[in-house]
Amino acid sequence: MGEVRLATTADTEAFGRELAEQLRAGDLVILDGPLGAGKTALARGIAAGLGVSGRVSSPTFTIARQHRAGNRGGDLEPVAMVHVDAYRLHDSASPLDELDALDLDTDLEHAVVVVEWGAGMVEHLATRHLWVRLRREPDTEVRAVEWEWVNPS
Repeated sequence: MGEVRLATTADTEAFGRELAEQLRAGDLVILDGPLGAGKTALARGIAAGLGVSGRVSSPTFTIARQHRAGNRGGDLEPVAMVHVDAYRLHDSASPLDELDALDLDTDLEHAVVVVEWGAGMVEHLATRHLWVRLRREPDTEVRAVEWEWVNPS
């Protein structure tokens, strides 16, 4: 498990670009943390690192947004990104049914799927996932970020 401290939103986005270098189509990324912890900023950074096209913002009301593959540069294969905000699904009578209706397992074949608020709901979609926990330090803009690749047992 790694851990870093990020002083600004720009640092959070830069860290997301670094994480994106590890990601390939089929990878699931779960962003966990309280409101204001920097999940969407990290997703923007991941998108930039993947080279996807389109503006990346929180998909709270649409629940999921697809971003087309773009140029990643270097020898890295272009890959699309699906950005999901599962926050509203937690209030649903059947959150797993609503999640299944999004067909994220199909998206995983051709894209990196980044899910905000998905801890405890989406792990079953892939044989492994990148778990990223963000928290904001009290009374500052500094974020602490922990991450690790998790394989189900």
